[in-house]
Amino acid sequence: MRALAKNKLRAGLTILGVVIGIAAVTAMVSIGTSASELVQGEFKNLGTNVIVLQQGNRRGGRAAQIPSITAADVQAVGKECASVLAATPIVGATGQVVSGNNNCRPRDLLGVGADYLLVRNWQMRLGAFFSDGDISNSNKVCVIGHTVAKKLFQTGNPIGQTVRIKNIPFEIVGVMASKGANIVGDDQDDVVLMPYTTVRKRLQGSNFNNVDVALISARSTEVMGQAQQEIEALMMDRHRIGLGQQPDFQVANTTEIAGVFGLITGTLTAMLASIAGISLIVGGVGIMNIMLVSVTERTREIGIRMAVGARPRDILMQFLVESMVLSLIGGAIGVTLGVLGSVSLTLTINAISSGKDWPIVVSQTAAIGSLLFSAAVGIGFGFYPAWRASRLDPIDALRYE
Repeated sequence: MRALAKNKLRAGLTILGVVIGIAAVTAMVSIGTSASELVQGEFKNLGTNVIVLQQGNRRGGRAAQIPSITAADVQAVGKECASVLAATPIVGATGQVVSGNNNCRPRDLLGVGADYLLVRNWQMRLGAFFSDGDISNSNKVCVIGHTVAKKLFQTGNPIGQTVRIKNIPFEIVGVMASKGANIVGDDQDDVVLMPYTTVRKRLQGSNFNNVDVALISARSTEVMGQAQQEIEALMMDRHRIGLGQQPDFQVANTTEIAGVFGLITGTLTAMLASIAGISLIVGGVGIMNIMLVSVTERTREIGIRMAVGARPRDILMQFLVESMVLSLIGGAIGVTLGVLGSVSLTLTINAISSGKDWPIVVSQTAAIGSLLFSAAVGIGFGFYPAWRASRLDPIDALRYE
């Protein structure tokens, strides 16, 4: 440490490359991990082990817009597929929601089944969700989100109040807990839920039993693939689709989609970390250059050490330790700056973005790995100067200068 302290400016400039490299790697990996956790969290926020069943291309080349999924299909999936925990049909609608002098147009006006909250992993804040009886009788009841409750009733209690949707009165039976914005900034609490039968018959004036889409919850993440196969087999049988024919439905496994997004974000993180790691190589070259200069300047010191009994491996270890200390000091400073940089960048993204807040993630793996890598850089790039020092002839070294 005394030897390094004799040339503070040179030592500082030497570790600068390592500091920049370690800080960049730590920050990039932490930001990449934050993005990955955000994406994975959004898929978890969609619901519990969710599988999406929706209409697809009609067999025989007919139009894809022909409705192909019915509420009976969704009920059969929930009852007959052993790996399925629950299923809910979804029917979309649009319209104003009016309460007294207040009104709003919710982002989502949905007709759903009784198991919607179970599938979406959503909780109730006030009241209760509507029942199977409400669905069977197409009762004019609804459950509203936190945002709708705030717009229409401010701080009042909405339970038991009546709202009008397309001039049809609906009784509010519950208010859902707040879920917040999704990844693109859409407010998930700006929603009104009603029995899907009520939406079909009373809001749309339709007697058809088709639904827009179905959300299905598998019993666990491990059986999602099996649940998807069971759903496909059941739907093929119910719709009488033979082998080789184009199915009129599509089944999407959100876990697979989340895995793809995770692979993408992981690849991008690795790529950014690799690019940032180039500066570590530059820093290592700087350490090698400075250590070579140091060996040249301290040739007489090396000769004196050898004259009083120092062996070549002692000289080798001395310069290796100095090189490693430089790298570790740069690594420690770099990790600190990288952590501060990733936190600051995340807070900046959250401040300027209208979407869901990015989680603040400090990658301990990246920090520890960066420190170990910085030590490896010191040893790797410091070995040649140290070896060169250890090979000096004592007589020639003593005559130097």
